[in-house]
Amino acid sequence: MNRVGNYRRLLGVTKDASLKDLKTIYRNLMKETHPDRFIDDEEGKLAAEEKSKGIIEAYHFLTSINKETHEKNSEEYQDTITNSLIKDFYFEKKVLVIIHQNGIQYEYLGVPQNTYVKMVNADSVGRFAKRHIYGKFLHRKAMSTTEV
Repeated sequence: MNRVGNYRRLLGVTKDASLKDLKTIYRNLMKETHPDRFIDDEEGKLAAEEKSKGIIEAYHFLTSINKETHEKNSEEYQDTITNSLIKDFYFEKKVLVIIHQNGIQYEYLGVPQNTYVKMVNADSVGRFAKRHIYGKFLHRKAMSTTEV
């Protein structure tokens, strides 16, 4: 969850920011920090490139976990967690990634390691996820195999 907080601080938004707010803030920050503004200042241009990359990453991440995005994609999410079995899953830095057989993968943020260990040792990974993961943690669609 630290990443979420860092991104919100970088863009200067709260957790209640709408997609429209995020887009407006993103555009304004990019206007201020775009590397093309530093034509004769190579050092400033490099710093602006780094800052721009961070802003872009923060914007994409925050839009992916935004309430409006979840509402828009809720039908696909419900269909996936209900009808598509878990193909694989892994855990890295409090992020649990679940890959479904339909090729869609979701990241669940802030998952404690002991929850992951319990999932690994569960008799039924799907049943465990339905009881202890889905709806319990902030999530975002990470990627699907059709997007690769």
